[in-house]
Amino acid sequence: MLPRATKIVATLGPASSDPAILERILRAGVNVVRLNFSHGTGQDKIALAKLVRQVSQSTGREVAIMADLQGPKIRVGKFAEGRVMLEPGAQFVLDASREEPGDINGVGLDYKELPRDVRPGDSLLLNDGLIVLTVDSVHGDQIRTTVVAGGVLSNNKGINKQGGGLTAPALTAKDMEDIRTAMSFQADFVAVSFPKTATDMEMARQLCNVAGADFRHRPALIAKIERAEAIPNLEQILKASDGIMVARGDLAVEVGNAAVPALQKRMIRMARQYDKVVITATQMMESMIANPVPTRAEVSDVANAVLDGTDAVMTSAETAAGKYPVEVVQQMAAICAEAEMAEDVKLDADFTGMAFSRIDQSIAMGALFTAYHLGCKAIVALTDSGSTALWMSRHRIHIPIYALTPKLVTQRRMALYRNVRPLLMDQSADRDTALAEAEAHLKKRGIVQSGDIYAITCGEPMGAPGGTNMLKVVRAT
Repeated sequence: MLPRATKIVATLGPASSDPAILERILRAGVNVVRLNFSHGTGQDKIALAKLVRQVSQSTGREVAIMADLQGPKIRVGKFAEGRVMLEPGAQFVLDASREEPGDINGVGLDYKELPRDVRPGDSLLLNDGLIVLTVDSVHGDQIRTTVVAGGVLSNNKGINKQGGGLTAPALTAKDMEDIRTAMSFQADFVAVSFPKTATDMEMARQLCNVAGADFRHRPALIAKIERAEAIPNLEQILKASDGIMVARGDLAVEVGNAAVPALQKRMIRMARQYDKVVITATQMMESMIANPVPTRAEVSDVANAVLDGTDAVMTSAETAAGKYPVEVVQQMAAICAEAEMAEDVKLDADFTGMAFSRIDQSIAMGALFTAYHLGCKAIVALTDSGSTALWMSRHRIHIPIYALTPKLVTQRRMALYRNVRPLLMDQSADRDTALAEAEAHLKKRGIVQSGDIYAITCGEPMGAPGGTNMLKVVRAT
């Protein structure tokens, strides 16, 4: 397997839940597995998380688990025939009070507030934007529309409003129950769907911390940016989160496909600027659901996300329900590695005009600068919380960062940080002993050999979170 800085998040589902396939996916290079709470039961997720931990342990590849909440998916109801064919120009009624199955004239809604959220002239996009309806009028619970772009509409398809403006809260009763389930198996990351403001993320964090208290567990929070309203609030949402996901599906439906590439670049840039992680997601290798190789456009898409500086690229249906889950990960890993070889390192420019108020952050930056100019074989961080490794990972450098931590929860969280290889290692309370143990650990794994120069950071006293205050350049004995 080629050395690779960009991480891979793979969604698990029927195609990847068999232990043998799961093992092959992990060996192919997956760093984080995503459990999608939009499908299946809570019990399914508990069983799958247990399987991931078992397979991870048996393969010796520690991976993180991300619980992805469904959020307020706004959907049409069911149809008597399972589907209808909507023709352009036809009249179609979305009715919040309708209980009977839908037909060619109209259908019920699972989100009863929709009539309050729309006005005549609004455009509603159904089934990921494939069907477009224009709102003619609203009468009580009925939204009367004209079909602009027709097609087949089937049961429970999603609804978006062009330009955003739906009042549905980011966290539903189901999400709250799913948070409790995710904390029961100590999910490392919780992805929050459709947040509009920092308050949504703060509420999610509170719920996670309360649900995780019994297990002494606090997950990292990922905000999925998929609503038009989130874009003006991006800075505040970033500050309230541990990372963001560029969720290009629903976002594209709300803001328009053409706006997404520039938004993706902006989001990745901002996340790095605020020392947050960023995942690029949706349709990255979509054709591989059915085909053994990606299209040239998909290869370019993944490579461009890498060149933009994303921490991770993500699969959805490709690994959850596709025919070639292992090949998807192999192809993605190869594309990432190839794209990274073409990256420009502009470390000196990165540091121009930067000011550091924290000692630990200054040490992290000093390690990067020194290792880059000395041509070190590796950068090593002895870290309790993972903060030092996170700061280092925000800058492009073609030197691998090895983060050695005594905490399994920190090791798993760092699985998402770009260019960070997290390793578990008990640390001595004595600094010199800890440094000697770290070198022995690296030599045993073949990371450094006698004569290699590497930079290492740690804190005195050892084991104090946020206490990194020492940088040492070492020639391995």
